[in-house]
Amino acid sequence: MAALARARNIADLRLMAKARMPRMVFDYIDGGAEDEIALRRNVQRLEAHILNWSALRDIAQIDTTRTIMGAPSALPFLISPTAASRLFHHHGESGVARAAAGAGMIYACSTIGSTTVEDIAKATPGPKWFQVYVFKDRGLVREGLARAKAAGFTALALTVDVPVAGNRERDPKNRFTIPPKVSAHTALDALSHPAWLFSLVTTPPIRPANFDTVPTDHPGGIMGFIDSQFDRTVTWKDAAWLVEQWDGPVAIKGVSNAADARACIDVGARGVWVSNHGGRQLARAAATIDTLPEVVDAVAGRASVIFDGGVRRGSDILTALALGAEGVAIGRSYLYGLGAGGEAGVARAIEILSTELRRDMALMGVTKIADLTPAHVRRPANPSS
Repeated sequence: MAALARARNIADLRLMAKARMPRMVFDYIDGGAEDEIALRRNVQRLEAHILNWSALRDIAQIDTTRTIMGAPSALPFLISPTAASRLFHHHGESGVARAAAGAGMIYACSTIGSTTVEDIAKATPGPKWFQVYVFKDRGLVREGLARAKAAGFTALALTVDVPVAGNRERDPKNRFTIPPKVSAHTALDALSHPAWLFSLVTTPPIRPANFDTVPTDHPGGIMGFIDSQFDRTVTWKDAAWLVEQWDGPVAIKGVSNAADARACIDVGARGVWVSNHGGRQLARAAATIDTLPEVVDAVAGRASVIFDGGVRRGSDILTALALGAEGVAIGRSYLYGLGAGGEAGVARAIEILSTELRRDMALMGVTKIADLTPAHVRRPANPSS
């Protein structure tokens, strides 16, 4: 764990993860759609925002607590749902959930998680959210909802920016599948990362743990089956159906404009989640930080606004919060930690971001998250650049 302690920032954890995992697995975390314009744009546009500060403020006590969609959290950021975490380290979703619980923050599990919701519930007593898609097979959806509800998950995140899978070109180039297949093409890469390979072959097969009926012999692998289940006919009526089925707080994830934000509220969603799927779907999507203010204005306090996309620093989190997000979700940042060192790596990623957050709050003369306002941010010109 000494190596993790030497990681100064998320970029260091990224390099450590890259060294520990085969290229095909690292690229699955690291890559985006097509030429990865949206992936880069998310990061670059956040970096272009300028933070303002107030001098001579009493900053002896910094309070980072936040309530996000009704769930109290020690930090204003949360763990975003990401698929098949056991791909990156055998600690998987349970390790991530334990790290989140240790930090007193919200954990969100992907519907394509590689650990059961029951085991995740054992790992964290804190607030837990379950992410879903509206599949063609509504029975799969009901099965996942029922298990999550019984396991004590308190909120739902419906992802709506994946009507079809994005064109993530690194994956076919690396001949990547879930579960990974060690072939003549990938054998040298896998064998050169023995710790990762050993954990893969000595732990249970990686599969969607919360759906017993998902086939493992689909020609495109598990992700091919999931892609075949995306329902191209889904509309806002289906979102309303899901809100009714869950009967609890629901955030709609993958919103980028005012009209869709208002539609979320119309169907009964309690959360509007600004996201472009980390640049993994529409390759030329706008940076999420550029669409956030429009969504915040449209919501007008009627629902919680959650933000993700390009977050690598505590200052990124502060920027989104100042522009009106109630909470910020992190994805790649914690996955780099998971890939670098399992549960301890995730804990280190959270520690890095929370330390940066507190330091920058002090430097800005802000002692409470609620005191952040748009006046603390100078927005750059040319949002489409």
